[in-house]
Amino acid sequence: MDQPTLSELSPRLALAMLPHVPFDGWTRQALRKAAADLGIDWDVAAIVFPAGAPDMVAAYVRAADRRMLDTCDTAEFRTLKVRDKVKGAIRTRLEEAAPHREAVRRAAAVLALPGNLPLALRLTWGTADAIWRAAGDTATDFNHYTKRTLASAVYSATLFHWLGDESEGFADTWAFLDRRIDDVMRLGRLTGRLRRAAPEDGFDLIRFLGRLRYPPKRA
Repeated sequence: MDQPTLSELSPRLALAMLPHVPFDGWTRQALRKAAADLGIDWDVAAIVFPAGAPDMVAAYVRAADRRMLDTCDTAEFRTLKVRDKVKGAIRTRLEEAAPHREAVRRAAAVLALPGNLPLALRLTWGTADAIWRAAGDTATDFNHYTKRTLASAVYSATLFHWLGDESEGFADTWAFLDRRIDDVMRLGRLTGRLRRAAPEDGFDLIRFLGRLRYPPKRA
């Protein structure tokens, strides 16, 4: 039989590490235990994550994104409104991580290190992209980037709220998520009204906000 490639082993090992991370962190010790659980030779497992913890965390985040997409790929989910799809995808992403919240907390700590900031931004963008793909978004124009920028902000804020949430069933987190989605919807409606108000000017939201902060000097 064909042997799995390193890229195929990466998500399997990262997910198998989750029960061990609360005790050992995102370390080779946790990796060794995960390899033993899966029956993967240590000599092979040891070369899967050459950069250590950042590679392990990245593999976990990407695998979790794929799981979220698979979970949301149902006929019932596809009938929801876009707002509810985005909210549902974020909630699914966190609910699936709930059994391993301490491992997620430790992953966030790894990504918070200054040298890992570029990786953290790439992973957050990837999760935001997965959220919008779950919602059926196919935009390729400027909206593609604005939607993912907003989803990145909403997901990140909700994730950190969830990490500290001790309410029953994470009720506080879901209420927090509802408020953040409402904020985004209001911003979208405001932007739409402003565009309609001055179509001949080629309205630019960033330029508009800049003018609010730095109004033009009077003659």
